[in-house]
Amino acid sequence: MNYPMIINILGHVLRIEGIMMLLPALVGLVYQESTGWVFLVMAVGLFLLGFLLSFKKPKNSTIYLKEGCVVTALSWVLMSFFGALPFYYTQEIPSLVDAFFETVSGFTTTGASIMPNVEILCHASQFWRCFTHWIGGMGVLVFLLAVIPMSGGSNINLMRAESPGPSVGKLVPKMRQTARLLYLIYFTLTATEVLFLVIGKMPIFDSICSSFGTAGTGGFGVKADSMASQTPYIQWVITIFMVLFGINFNFYFFLLYKYFKKAFRMSEVRVYLAIILGSIAVITFNILHIFGNLATSFRHASFQVASIITTTGFASTDFDIWPETSRALLVILMFVGACAGSTGGGIKVSRFIILVKTLGKELKSYVHPKSVTKITMDGSPVEHEVVRSVNVYIITFLIIFTTSFLLVSLDNKGLITSFSAVAATINNIGPGLELVGPTQNFAHFSVLSKFVMIFDMLAGRLELFPMLMLFHPKLYITKPLLSKKVK
Repeated sequence: MNYPMIINILGHVLRIEGIMMLLPALVGLVYQESTGWVFLVMAVGLFLLGFLLSFKKPKNSTIYLKEGCVVTALSWVLMSFFGALPFYYTQEIPSLVDAFFETVSGFTTTGASIMPNVEILCHASQFWRCFTHWIGGMGVLVFLLAVIPMSGGSNINLMRAESPGPSVGKLVPKMRQTARLLYLIYFTLTATEVLFLVIGKMPIFDSICSSFGTAGTGGFGVKADSMASQTPYIQWVITIFMVLFGINFNFYFFLLYKYFKKAFRMSEVRVYLAIILGSIAVITFNILHIFGNLATSFRHASFQVASIITTTGFASTDFDIWPETSRALLVILMFVGACAGSTGGGIKVSRFIILVKTLGKELKSYVHPKSVTKITMDGSPVEHEVVRSVNVYIITFLIIFTTSFLLVSLDNKGLITSFSAVAATINNIGPGLELVGPTQNFAHFSVLSKFVMIFDMLAGRLELFPMLMLFHPKLYITKPLLSKKVK
């Protein structure tokens, strides 16, 4: 285990978080809020602490996959803890556990909140709360790779440990260029959404915060009713951008470099859009009797389908009162999630495609036992290692989900509440059903349940294994044979 490199990277992460905390401090200054000084002190403190940890450059800068997992998990835990302190020190969230829960929910782009009324927060805290979505959406280590030169040739292990999806690769030959390209796309889409929201006469502060929540597919809003009181135009803008941020960023890379055929042949994107359109059609007609007209039903169905499948968590209405068919379909979409390589959570569309094709292959082997069939995606064969990793992921997901569900059920909140609370946190959705529905919050759970869901949010955002690696008994044994570099 390369401890000096782990400490060095953690130092860089804290420095970046300190720099980013200057933005809410500036917001506090603009709105003349004393809370801004708390963020400023925290920003300076984090920068100095990070500087001390990263001042000495390690002799060995190689990062193996296990180091990548450990440093990723520790980075997100530390970011969330220090990011929670301003809420606690200002007593806007009096409980440190609740402040930690809220911040983890922000960075992991979950959007599950313990706050009954977010409008009581000052502008600086509101900004920071939503900004954590934007930071966590693409990943702080991806940002680190984009802005800080790191040698060693194995930095892709950092991206693999942090980026969502069954496989992660380089878009361009150099890892740093890949990270910069991802952030360029991310920033451009975010800025475009802000522009469209401002055109719709949403206040600039609300536009920025709402765009942070959409870009990171997080769902923290600046109003207690989420997006219910917004105009139809604004709801449509947010719906469209939620769908866009749920698309694999490779799609935008292909468009950017004019590989149009490759872009539109991506089976994951086609299936993702097909699921969205099909779900919208079913829910629109299922809720038609509630809203009374087709246009309104279509708008709310589109908004909620986009919000749930992309794991954003915004709400344009209380979907908890919708018919059982619509609620059941939304719960299914919670598990499906967005595309791999996007800012969305969930199991991911690509994994379900591979699982369905694996099932088809298995059934074919029953009919033709001697046949040799290769699973393909986008015209290329899917390696056995990828299929194996998908199967292991699903099994691990089910184990964590079942264990978390049993622990949360100790609170006796009801079957649907406990089930949807775990589903909403491990899939990074935000709202669930009944006591954790779009008009409710997570404050009423016990401390144990909150820590279970904190783990679920982090595990869900980091593809499970980086968080589990922290508990591996042999992780900290340093032997050459244990460090197999992943190329």
